[in-house]
Amino acid sequence: MVRDALIGLAVGDALGVPVEFKSRDILKSSPITDMIGFGTHQQPAGTWSDDSSLAFCLAECLVKGYNTVLMGDLFVKWLYSAHWTPHGRIFDVGMGTSRSIKRIKEGCPAEIAGGMDEEDNGNGSLMRILPLVFFILDKPIEERFKITKEVSSVTHAHIRSVIACFYYLEFARLIIKGESKEFAYREMKTHIPRVLKSHEIVEKEITLFQRLLHGDIDSLPEDKVYSSGYVLHTLEASIWCLLTTNSYSAAVLKSVNLGSDTDTTGAVTGGLAGIVYGYDNIPRDWVLKLARVNEVLKLADDLSNSLAV
Repeated sequence: MVRDALIGLAVGDALGVPVEFKSRDILKSSPITDMIGFGTHQQPAGTWSDDSSLAFCLAECLVKGYNTVLMGDLFVKWLYSAHWTPHGRIFDVGMGTSRSIKRIKEGCPAEIAGGMDEEDNGNGSLMRILPLVFFILDKPIEERFKITKEVSSVTHAHIRSVIACFYYLEFARLIIKGESKEFAYREMKTHIPRVLKSHEIVEKEITLFQRLLHGDIDSLPEDKVYSSGYVLHTLEASIWCLLTTNSYSAAVLKSVNLGSDTDTTGAVTGGLAGIVYGYDNIPRDWVLKLARVNEVLKLADDLSNSLAV
């Protein structure tokens, strides 16, 4: 399952890197259908971005034991020493993530380094949070929420980002436990509001998630699905792509071709789709093109072995 998630995430990320910031209209006329190189960031095919880098840093931390100090140190090592980068240099980093990691480097405790204002709701914690599901898999619900909040807050501490991360991990957790994606989506509609209300989270924040918690997001037309760098847009788009397709490749290509923040929408969708369809159903040529693929596979296996999942 860990291979499913990490490779699924990285492949979706790498598919989106060459067309990051391209509009939906441009991608409609010239859609991504395969893993290509260069484009926006002038990187070779198979290059993943900060999304995967930080997910791999989180996974490395979890192999050694859950520790927000170590997590922060690894994030600093990524930003300032190119740790877990595909080719030894950083070519893309979100402003909120960069500011938070700079605070950690300057001595701020990692668990309170993330931005706490309403404007601090980019998708920078959602994009990297997936490895955490394997650590919290069998923990009680209160502990799952608490740990998710801590890990999101390293870079994004506003409750909206925390809720998005929690929804995503709880969805992934149900899939890992053997439920269908359709069941997971239905279950979130009662499960998430119940947990949020028990934490006395303001109704305004819960209401913002109404398309996931009260509607039928899979029935929305594409022009009502957004793919910006806003955390809620990324979460909604990933669930929509997953529910309206029937294979790993269809889900991630649909997500990337939404345009705008293509690498992150691809990564967030790809992580879930990897878990739903499995590592063996991710196109082999895409996997083989991934930068440092053998190291990523080893990291996945190390995490699986350390957590016995």
